[in-house]
Amino acid sequence: MKNCYVDIHVIQTVPPSCVNRDDTGSPKTAVYGGTTRARVSSQSWKHAMRSMFKEIFDRDLLGDRTKRVAELVAERIKMTDGAIDDDKCQKLAIDACKSAGISMDKKKEQQSDVLMFISEAQARELARLAVEKNNGGDISGNDFKTALKEHPSVDMALFGRMVASDPSLNYDAAAQVAHSISTHTVHNEYDYFTAVDDLSPEDTAGAGHLGTIEYNSATLYRYATVNVNELRKNLGDKVTAKTVKGFVEAFVRSMPTGKQNTFANRTYPDYVYVAVRDDQPANFSGAFEKPITAGADANGAFEESGGYVGGSIKAFSEYSEEVYRNYVSKPAASWDVGKPAAGMGTEHVTFKELLNKVEEYITEKNCENEVM
Repeated sequence: MKNCYVDIHVIQTVPPSCVNRDDTGSPKTAVYGGTTRARVSSQSWKHAMRSMFKEIFDRDLLGDRTKRVAELVAERIKMTDGAIDDDKCQKLAIDACKSAGISMDKKKEQQSDVLMFISEAQARELARLAVEKNNGGDISGNDFKTALKEHPSVDMALFGRMVASDPSLNYDAAAQVAHSISTHTVHNEYDYFTAVDDLSPEDTAGAGHLGTIEYNSATLYRYATVNVNELRKNLGDKVTAKTVKGFVEAFVRSMPTGKQNTFANRTYPDYVYVAVRDDQPANFSGAFEKPITAGADANGAFEESGGYVGGSIKAFSEYSEEVYRNYVSKPAASWDVGKPAAGMGTEHVTFKELLNKVEEYITEKNCENEVM
């Protein structure tokens, strides 16, 4: 079976914002190519994607990352058999979780000691087994473990699950998401603000509160990849193509919510390039090791009024062609959306068309693998 990776490359401009903060409240940064770049962590963007999954996928296909596993299972037990009282449901749920290999908190037995990723289907199956055992059925600990191992959610298959107390319950992540970095050098700025006390006397001078918020603005390069064969191994052929389509949609459309009410920084990408590779994934961040200079347009000309987008797309196009020429073959299929990139040799489509073409391609690949 050939490798099959779907690479997603995004160039996106974000206005003044504080999308992702560090422990001091400052926008996250990284040094790359010897200069400071804006950075948005992969964890931050994956959380935004998982939130958007709720709009894209049916609830039955999703999971929850929580310490309240027993509470979740207890609710499903109650739904399965309403005759069981709440206290009994809680006890059955705790026993089911322990039997499945989930390590429970010693002080708060109704909670797991760490965050646990569990799918809706797994919670329902644990509940069914718990009720069957309560009714005298011959249910073993292995049955509970099997229930927690099978029926993964799409987000679990994409982002993986690690259970330190029982590695047999682990899932290898089929998707990888890179930290987003600005294609150019950035310098954080400060917004000084004041707040007025609405009920203060008219002759009172001064503000009721003052403070500062640190922010920056940037043109970001974002990258993610999906191992389609790994995804298929955990989800099967039926939902793999739909999952890849949903992943692409969520990666492109989602935005972390840091200080969003303050900055209203929700934007769409300037350029999206999706490539299906049959060798290995290819991150093109090297295109921006030399920071882009403001004003270079897509044709390389310098305009005083220009920004970073044109130069970023041009650098991306040239670097990808260099990689294809010297190291790896061109992708098996590729599409781009947004401002045209010279030299990419790809099919230019709308975003809706892109999603449909990705799903169609993966569906066809599934059929080919079945024949093989």
